[in-house]
Amino acid sequence: MKFHPLDPDIFIQNRKRFQKRMKPNSIAVFVSNDEWPSNGDALHGFKQNSDLYWLTGITQEDSTLMLFPNHPDPKMREVLVLTRPNEMKEKWDGKRLRASEATAISGVSTVIWSDSWEPVFQTCMHLAENIYLDSNENDRKASWIATREYRFIEEMRRKYPLHEYMRAAPIMRDLRAIKQPKEIEVVKEAIAITEATFRDLLGLIRPGIFEYEIEAAIYFGFLSRRATGPAYGSIIASGDRARTLHYVSNNQECKDGELLLMDFGAEYGGYCADLTRTIPVNGKFSKRQKEVYNACLHLHDYAKSILKPGISVIDYTEKVGDEATKQFIKIGLLQKSDVKNEDPNNRAYRKYLYHGISHHLGIDVHDLGTRTEPVQAGMLFTVEPGIYIEEEQMGIRIENNIWLTKTGHIDLMKTIPITVEEIETCMKKGRK
Repeated sequence: MKFHPLDPDIFIQNRKRFQKRMKPNSIAVFVSNDEWPSNGDALHGFKQNSDLYWLTGITQEDSTLMLFPNHPDPKMREVLVLTRPNEMKEKWDGKRLRASEATAISGVSTVIWSDSWEPVFQTCMHLAENIYLDSNENDRKASWIATREYRFIEEMRRKYPLHEYMRAAPIMRDLRAIKQPKEIEVVKEAIAITEATFRDLLGLIRPGIFEYEIEAAIYFGFLSRRATGPAYGSIIASGDRARTLHYVSNNQECKDGELLLMDFGAEYGGYCADLTRTIPVNGKFSKRQKEVYNACLHLHDYAKSILKPGISVIDYTEKVGDEATKQFIKIGLLQKSDVKNEDPNNRAYRKYLYHGISHHLGIDVHDLGTRTEPVQAGMLFTVEPGIYIEEEQMGIRIENNIWLTKTGHIDLMKTIPITVEEIETCMKKGRK
């Protein structure tokens, strides 16, 4: 791993939180993700299962965690299962964790090698009545490939058909949505790396640069500061391409007079930052660009002001939509008649703002959490309104990361340049 070791208490406390939600005399098992084949004998880069990482901090493939809080032997109440280190494999693929190293990372004191795990697990299953198994229940799930966790569910039901099976996913959704302060400290590291990289870009960008050059500079900025890499595919979209929300081609020239939308974030210690800024390629906003940008910034600030514990995501989105309607009339995108005659299910403002305002953030960029119930203190959200105008070939989005508190929120990106004046000043200084 590139990042500094995290405090294992993060994962110790996460496991305690999960175990408090388990029924008596129950086992919970979490398995790692697959290693996915690419072409020939190649594999895609391995990415750990988010739930397993949240519970252990272990990034190694072929790992398993068993939780059995009521096991009569205290040593068997938390068990981490790893592949036994193999000298020849390590010559090819690199070092694998030793038991002591895995314990230092996770705080799990009992580590068992996978080649001796099956009889141990069988004995545990015979003592238990219930078993919690994990599955991907993210609302944004886009694939039904039979991943390892689903194959493991089928295997368990075949071997142990008379146990009572429980879903771990609803518990994980509730728990992962509420970030501990120590988790937020890791997020802050990801944000600090993202901010430093963004400030570098402000001195680099000028007419004639290509989007992929900016993407390369982002990657360098991240890796040189100990990030694992980008938290997601960076969106570097100049001109009209900024209206494509998930534009990732990043292969065109940034031209004089265009705005450049950059949506990127570092991953550090398994946690993600998610920043969007829109800047003028030539370092100076035109009058119209400034007008639309300030309308978007107003929406951004308004959204932050109402994103507090107790509001539901649905009500929050509606309120931001009401404010967007006012702003769009003000800058000439909508007429009052458009609003008067709008379809309640497809409001007029949606022509220029066609995505959600916020999403949960954490180990996953689109992290687990409620989308219907009132939000709670401890949740971490993005706030990212946008304005996309086809007629003007313009797209603007402004995004910060917000941690909710009991009385309001903390903007974790408050030091990153955001106003027209701040951006223009930083671009001018960076070019000297």
